[in-house]
Amino acid sequence: MSGLEHPAYGLLRPVTETASVLLCENPGLMTLDGTNTWVLRGPGSDEMVIVDPGPDDKDEHIERLAELGPIPLVLISHRHGDHTGGIDRLVELTGAVVRSVGSGFQRGLGGPLADGEVIDAAGLRITVLATPGHTADSMSFLLEDAVLTADTILGRGTTVIDTEDGDLGDYLESLRRLAGLAQRRVLPGHGPDLDDVVAVSETYLAHREQRLEQVRGALRELGEDAGARAVVEHVYTDVDEKLWDAAESSVQAQLDYLRRS
Repeated sequence: MSGLEHPAYGLLRPVTETASVLLCENPGLMTLDGTNTWVLRGPGSDEMVIVDPGPDDKDEHIERLAELGPIPLVLISHRHGDHTGGIDRLVELTGAVVRSVGSGFQRGLGGPLADGEVIDAAGLRITVLATPGHTADSMSFLLEDAVLTADTILGRGTTVIDTEDGDLGDYLESLRRLAGLAQRRVLPGHGPDLDDVVAVSETYLAHREQRLEQVRGALRELGEDAGARAVVEHVYTDVDEKLWDAAESSVQAQLDYLRRS
């Protein structure tokens, strides 16, 4: 960001009739412009649902959220700290119930999120979709006119498969699931919103297939036992070297996928 203030920091930006975004000022290689905290509110509702409060070192961001109005419910898309770290500060300020897949992020008596569950809150019906792959606990949230995809689909660039519990096979299946939805706006965890979840999902799938074919080609040249770093240096020549460490994670996921298929 070269020290320049992003014009969206600190401003609640309406995106659809029911979804607005407050961009957290935590830009970086992995977070792009920062974490998108989504604020959902149905027509005529005084209450709102927050999706992903952001990291734990951005109290100003959390305080801005708390000042928007009553927040009975917070939904967590997945376990990464740039989405979850601010949970306790937001609960302290608002008393919100926090729901997630894993018990480590739940606060209050809402219970764990379940695939296919429909949540009625803040004048909205929010359908929970399990979309694992980026992490094992990744969830998306479906609204009538949009889908919140967190890090499963980003507004810019491609998703890294987590080395701890990510899985490329699961990720490809999640993309197919999103591609099977009716046309909706994509509200991602990082980067700008996008027009059409079907088109974006299909583009992501085509990109992953292209990368898998490149990895297959690299293994033919380097040998079937080649490591992830050697494959990155062979395949990711079109990617800034600053991103190669992240690419190594995705390549390891590709190697794991190919070697068990």
